[in-house]
Amino acid sequence: MLIHELTEDECSTALESVSFGRLACACDGQPYVVPMYFSYDGKHIYAFSTLGQKIEWMRSNPLVCLQIDDRKSHFQWMSVIVSGRYDELPDTRDFESERAHAHEVLQKRANWWQPALVPLEHREGLTPIFYRIHIIGMTGRRAMPDAIEAAGLVRE
Repeated sequence: MLIHELTEDECSTALESVSFGRLACACDGQPYVVPMYFSYDGKHIYAFSTLGQKIEWMRSNPLVCLQIDDRKSHFQWMSVIVSGRYDELPDTRDFESERAHAHEVLQKRANWWQPALVPLEHREGLTPIFYRIHIIGMTGRRAMPDAIEAAGLVRE
């Protein structure tokens, strides 16, 4: 297997092509990882949720990490990790244009709203929360089969 580091442009291209990842946040030294749908506009990652542990923890500690991947086989995969800062976009006049942009970016993905607004038992008053992740840095790796693996001489 051949593994190489992705450039920032390659990481950005990967973020544009994938809409699902795992968001990590932490509170009082305890990490928390959740699956999430998102959209990327080339500068920020946009997402939508309702109030819960993830939002409460990101409000408490805005430093977050997003991991995406695309696995085709044991020998062929890609993974990107984004370090960033949580920015909530409240429903106020001051954030009107940012929320409109977030909505526009999110609408590029099918059913972008569904995971956050599908009610769970005992959930009341679902209030939509738009947020973005300001990207501080990103790294990634891509694996490709070597000549022996590509010829099928090694089993996965």
